[in-house]
Amino acid sequence: MDLNVSSEIGHLEGVIVHTPGQEVSLVNPELKDELLFDDIIFEGDARLEHLDMLQVFNAAMSEEGNIYEIMDLFGEAFTKEDARAFFIENLIREFPAENLHIIENELHALSPDMLLRFATLGKIENSTGFSLNPTPNLLFTRDLAAVVGNSIIISRAATDARLRESLLMETLIEYHPLFHDIKNRAIKISGDQSIEGGDVLVVSDKLVLIGMSERTSFSALTQAATGLMKNGVETVLAVDIPKQRSSMHLDTIFTFAGPGECIVFPPAIVEKTDNVVALIKDGDRIIAEQRSSLKGALEEYDGKEYTFINCGGDDRTNQFREQWTDGANVFALSPGVIVGYERNTNTFNTLVDHGYVFMNQFEFIEEYGEGGFKADEEQKIAVSFQGNELCRGRGGARCMTLPICRKPLN
Repeated sequence: MDLNVSSEIGHLEGVIVHTPGQEVSLVNPELKDELLFDDIIFEGDARLEHLDMLQVFNAAMSEEGNIYEIMDLFGEAFTKEDARAFFIENLIREFPAENLHIIENELHALSPDMLLRFATLGKIENSTGFSLNPTPNLLFTRDLAAVVGNSIIISRAATDARLRESLLMETLIEYHPLFHDIKNRAIKISGDQSIEGGDVLVVSDKLVLIGMSERTSFSALTQAATGLMKNGVETVLAVDIPKQRSSMHLDTIFTFAGPGECIVFPPAIVEKTDNVVALIKDGDRIIAEQRSSLKGALEEYDGKEYTFINCGGDDRTNQFREQWTDGANVFALSPGVIVGYERNTNTFNTLVDHGYVFMNQFEFIEEYGEGGFKADEEQKIAVSFQGNELCRGRGGARCMTLPICRKPLN
């Protein structure tokens, strides 16, 4: 598969996901805050909800499309001794306080499966007592990387709770054949800076948005922008967003739905001014110019009019409630065909007001599950899926997906 993503809404052809496993059951109430969870998740129901979401994806994707389980990819990469050594070396270096150098030989002696279990669950069977926290945030594969055009940004997590995931992703890109043709165009973030994929949104092969959030630092943003511009991007819009848990990434308050249409959380997007800086490639230089609004900047640099659709509708309370449950975090399967949590009813009603046909997951699968979906249909569809357990982890459909291939827009 040729990895390429030149828009947020092109027909989905390849995506990396992780259906929740034992790691979420290892989060207890005492650990949840440290592990960036607001609540504990019941693994059984979360798995079923996630698998149901993937059925919607399968119904919308072509026969050539692929859904990759990231644990399978990690396992395939770890069959290579060099990959295991690369991961172990980085793990020991990045977590000096854990004193993992003491068990370095033991780590090298682990089988690929056992090393992966240690990397994700934090435990080694019959070990000398060393353990790490689990990695329950692996559910949110979006944050591990971002394919932009034919290059890839390797995320570097802002917190120790997710840094191990970054090391796993770097190992995957370096050693798995799926990434063979793109790894030489990988953009790595140096030093103690951080960037996560939820802050990177691809408008076109020339225009990218990057949120400056509590998880993405200004220095990492500029490093990423510089790397993208070397690979063909002309403009990066840096969007300064509130540095708070409820808006941890740009995609928690802003996502693309269809051509010229976005779902937004008004208090953090529409009502903010002078919070956008356009980074523009000018020969060998990058010029920075402030813009008064995201909508105005998008229209200026993308050359089309944009409609912003309110998460939660027009009622203030509903906007806050549904942003909290990821109403603004939708995922496009195709231009104008999006999925999101069914509990965000006011957001779906507002989409209907903007010409979308509402379908629940079962209706969509019944209608299109036997190869009946055509990506060039003019009809706009908003698909709901059940996620009452998944949403406890504070991430929606976009958070749970890492697209690696989309068809270019016409």
